[in-house]
Amino acid sequence: MSNSILVVGGGFSGITAALEAAEVGHEVFIVEKAPYLGGRVMQLNKYFPKLCPPSCGLEIQFQRIKKNKNVKFFTLAEVESISGSKGNFEVKVRIKPRYVGPGSTDFTEVIAKLTNDVTDEFEFKLCDRKALYMDVPFAFPARYVLEKENCTDEDLKLLESVAAVDLKDEEKVITLNVGSIVYATGWKPYDVTKLSNLGAGTVKNCVSNMQMERLAAPSGPTSGKIVRPSDGAKPKNIAFVQCAGSRDENHLNFCSYICCMASLKQAAYVRDLYPDAKVTIYYIDLRTPGRYDKFAKRILSDDKINAVKGKVAEIAETSGGNVLVTVEDAVTGIKAQNEHDLVVLATGMQPSLAGTPVPSGVQVDDQGFIVGGEEQGIFAAGCAKQPLDVMKTAQSGTAAALKAIQTVIGR
Repeated sequence: MSNSILVVGGGFSGITAALEAAEVGHEVFIVEKAPYLGGRVMQLNKYFPKLCPPSCGLEIQFQRIKKNKNVKFFTLAEVESISGSKGNFEVKVRIKPRYVGPGSTDFTEVIAKLTNDVTDEFEFKLCDRKALYMDVPFAFPARYVLEKENCTDEDLKLLESVAAVDLKDEEKVITLNVGSIVYATGWKPYDVTKLSNLGAGTVKNCVSNMQMERLAAPSGPTSGKIVRPSDGAKPKNIAFVQCAGSRDENHLNFCSYICCMASLKQAAYVRDLYPDAKVTIYYIDLRTPGRYDKFAKRILSDDKINAVKGKVAEIAETSGGNVLVTVEDAVTGIKAQNEHDLVVLATGMQPSLAGTPVPSGVQVDDQGFIVGGEEQGIFAAGCAKQPLDVMKTAQSGTAAALKAIQTVIGR
């Protein structure tokens, strides 16, 4: 029997769960499929409730991990199989090669010499990067990662002479024995290409809310300048379209909880950066729960921010590259076509659990959220359980850690 705990996912909820368990003496393993810990929070410009940059909260957590010998983490790693039962799980984890050794070597000059460009998924395809990269300056672990499969022969020849690069690094599989498992697999933005009436991702100046976060982030592709993807122009008339895929039986049939707050926050980004810009928010219901209601009232008091209650029916591109929004005002009953130079879709939060092995008997609903399994020693945290903001994600991580500890204590 084992008193160790496995945390699947190294985002904010996973890190929180791991640290809470480790700091009372339990050995904890974090398995994260990305090259770095931090999850979606690392991609934000600012997060609630204090509108801090992600480096603020994450760097504190990273320091706690560094100082705690009970926490062991594996990046570029995925759970391959789980056998056994509560108190005695055997978990096989497959770890991809990183091809870069430990240390914080600066590869800036080497990267500049690489020839092949790769679409940057971390930046939500807003730009390209090289095969050797680090997502953000505060990434943890502070090590570059190399995608060998995206290197040309010329690139590989160059990298052979770089001391910190090991092109012979190989994939490996390890086995972990744990008594309890916390799933903190997080979420992904709903796929805009499925939203055919909202442009299906083909309208150049219609971006998702997470793309907007990267445009606003100092470490993003535009160094924090919110500009139109098509021509780099400063937008003067911006629209936010709420419930893009959420509360829709054809897509996500639930409310994604944070979308309204995200758009209000991003409206503030725009107004702070461009004092003359006009913002329109098209919404079904503005949901700003609890302590966020005061924030919403402050943002909506701006006379250049107009909230229109109405469901957007269609989005199309004009011949001049602007975005045409067809919407019916639910209050006046007037149907209109409004032209904007930039539109932001508040895409919903879809759980990222799909593809991750889950022990038999653990219930997953038709949307992909974990809704059972506690009797088996399996616990869900953060957005693996339901849509949550960062603060509630951290709380759920603590709750999951407590339950996991109660499962393994005394074994």
